Amino acid sequence: MAKTLAASACVLAVSLLGQGTVANASAPGVPHGHSPQLNWTCASASIDGYQQWIASGEGTTIPANGSMLVRRGRGYEAKIQFVNAEWHVAVVWLGNQFEAQADLSRSGGFWLTYSATDDLYVQLRPASHWSGGDKWLTKIPSTGGAVVDKYFSFAPDQWTWLPELGQPSYSFASAIAEARGLVFVGKTPNKLDFRSLRIDGYRPPCK
Repeated sequence: MAKTLAASACVLAVSLLGQGTVANASAPGVPHGHSPQLNWTCASASIDGYQQWIASGEGTTIPANGSMLVRRGRGYEAKIQFVNAEWHVAVVWLGNQFEAQADLSRSGGFWLTYSATDDLYVQLRPASHWSGGDKWLTKIPSTGGAVVDKYFSFAPDQWTWLPELGQPSYSFASAIAEARGLVFVGKTPNKLDFRSLRIDGYRPPCK
């Protein structure tokens, strides 16, 4: 996997979360105190305040690089297609700029509203170990193309690593304390649509 990722410019527009079909929002096991519908916006293009959704140029993707944000109704969604059987990379900067980082050690996890035609993974990449594929990750299951709302826990036993990408040289606890981004990776063709991202106890700063 490439060592660097290029930043993309934000598209200037008023941002409101687009309304869509949400499945499993009231399913058993939803963590107490979390609201699947909670969202906020920035003055420029964003999803729940996250302005930097980036196709990194690693692997064959559509778009090939730059912002994944596209208009959807009065708001935005992030869309990307992974092409071919090779590793692909799509990035969300948690602080809306590369140099920023967030201490998520008190967070329980995050809600993701998305659709995917195949399984993929999300890596929690820390500021001190940003580059490379040897990261802590958790599986993002296929939805068969349907839009669902799913909760992903930050409990350490829910995160692992892949031998093909390498074992992290640092602990998950250290990674979550200096989180720079969530990085979606997959090795199979996939059509991805992200509608919402809400991290428990964390609100991204608008830039």
